[in-house]
Amino acid sequence: MAPVRVKRRGLLLGAGAGAAAAGLAYWWKAKHADNAPQGSPLAVDLQDLPAGKLLTLNWQDKPVWVMRRSPAEIAALADHEELLLDADSRQSVQPPACRNRHRSLRPDIFVAVGLCTHLGCTPQLRGAEGFTCPCHASHYDLAGRVFKVGPAPANLVIPAYHFASENRLVLGASA
Repeated sequence: MAPVRVKRRGLLLGAGAGAAAAGLAYWWKAKHADNAPQGSPLAVDLQDLPAGKLLTLNWQDKPVWVMRRSPAEIAALADHEELLLDADSRQSVQPPACRNRHRSLRPDIFVAVGLCTHLGCTPQLRGAEGFTCPCHASHYDLAGRVFKVGPAPANLVIPAYHFASENRLVLGASA
């Protein structure tokens, strides 16, 4: 009977090691994946978009915001980082190239899915103060980073996008 137990133990240890390796591989891939929403490329002309203006587009049946930020608005992003839930965007959904203070490929152009990460409501732009969700008062700065005071658990989602030229953005496709 002893040889059967040894074989069974070896089989169980092998299966456990295989499952652990598969789980680790899945975790590693998920952690390092570009999980930003992609698909259905949409070209956006930015030539007539002035600083401080928010352009709302319909992409994949979701509101997507494109905003040109002024130099003062970009500089102000550093003023309140201690009040933010995820200032470094470590737990947020965005392309890897957007994991920075301004959460964008270019500091002056902000692109985000305009849905609150709490219950999916549409936050409202409140000027230089950022965005406020009217349903449960979650607050986001002009980089879509959520403040600690509201119920939203994460920063706004940044979709995949790239610049085809200086004033032409392509939403839904990485460069």
